[in-house]
Amino acid sequence: MSRNMNIKKNSKVLWVLKALLVSYLVTGVLLLALAMLLYKLELDEKAVSAGIIAIYVAATLIGGLFLGKMAKEKRFIWGLGLGLAYFALLLLITLGVYHTLDGSGTGLMTTFILCAGGGMIGGMIS
Repeated sequence: MSRNMNIKKNSKVLWVLKALLVSYLVTGVLLLALAMLLYKLELDEKAVSAGIIAIYVAATLIGGLFLGKMAKEKRFIWGLGLGLAYFALLLLITLGVYHTLDGSGTGLMTTFILCAGGGMIGGMIS
């Protein structure tokens, strides 16, 4: 493999890593804001769950936008890949912290679809 091809491949990996970092930074900021709202407004469990779902979608959408801007072609595929990577990392973090996937398979599938869809939409509108 030529040096030029190796550099291009590495830059694409860096694109995805940068976009994932942006997505997780957005997640952190929005979760902090949700925690403050929970503290100030004493939100119920349904409102917090809806907020978490909105955060997943917003974070993957922004990451998909970011990655789509860098990729410039096949942006929806790149966005979809970002959403899948975000979900996979989220799953690994959950397994690492709780050592189980406590919850329903439906909830897991819904989160998967939301993350993948958010990233794909972000890539498409970039």
